[in-house]
Amino acid sequence: MGIESILVWLIVGAIAGWLAGLVVKGAGFGLIGNIVVGIIGAVVAGWLLPQLGVRLGTGIVSAIINSAIGGIVVLVILSLIRRA
Repeated sequence: MGIESILVWLIVGAIAGWLAGLVVKGAGFGLIGNIVVGIIGAVVAGWLLPQLGVRLGTGIVSAIINSAIGGIVVLVILSLIRRA
C-alpha cells in the first residue's frame, strides 16, 4: 500500500465521518475521530450494503457515500450504547 492510498483513505474517512456527524446530531468527534468513524464506517458499509443487495458503483464519490452510510450506522449504534 502506497502513501497515496493512505492519503485517500484519510481524506475519504474525514469527509465521510464529517457527513455522518452532520446527519447524526451531536455525534461529531473532531477531525481524528471523524476519520476513524469514516474508516470504520467504510468497513461496516463494505460488509453491510452487499448483504442488503445495495451496489453504489465505483469511484471516489461512491466511496464517500458508502463510508458515510456506514459511519451513520456506527454513530447511531454508539449513541444507543451511550444512552444505556
